[in-house]
Amino acid sequence: MGLLSSKNLKAKQAHILLLGLDSAGKSTLLYKLKLAKDIVTIPTIGFNVEMIELGKGTSLTIWDVGGQEKMRTMWGCYCEQTDGLVYVVDSTDKQRLEDSRREFEHILKNEHIENVPVVLLANKQDVPGALTAEDITRIFKVKKLCWNRNWCVQPCCAITGDGLTEGFRKLTEFVKSHMKTRGDTLAFFKQK
Repeated sequence: MGLLSSKNLKAKQAHILLLGLDSAGKSTLLYKLKLAKDIVTIPTIGFNVEMIELGKGTSLTIWDVGGQEKMRTMWGCYCEQTDGLVYVVDSTDKQRLEDSRREFEHILKNEHIENVPVVLLANKQDVPGALTAEDITRIFKVKKLCWNRNWCVQPCCAITGDGLTEGFRKLTEFVKSHMKTRGDTLAFFKQK
């Protein structure tokens, strides 16, 4: 009596998929979180994989997949083991906003990420005239598209780091909750 049975629980590490159009700021924000400094990035051809630590032993494995048009057709291939989706929007690129919205809607239809929590990062908030998180929520029809999952839209700036930690902490909460409902135990491994 009093012993906790874990026969139905399986421990796993959280895998996070980081998507968005090219030049949205995905790699910049990933390395801002990981290294806590600005680095010059080049367009991602293929993908980057990094483990980021959010403090208190919490870390996530992030798959940063290129956002060029040719790469977008491959996004679905990265969805199978995904526990959370971070979709980065360039809040200043009004010409490609509809393309970004369409890609976001398309990826949400992937069967492997059904009900997976989503955080949209409304990036480049430091630029005058950037759309707000509320604008992005409305334009991307997030309430309608994400009715069956936890979600939030977080304003951020990849260069200064503003809003990044908050967005990823929210994602971590969502992922823990989602995995608990699936019967998984989430093991956040500390990076060595």
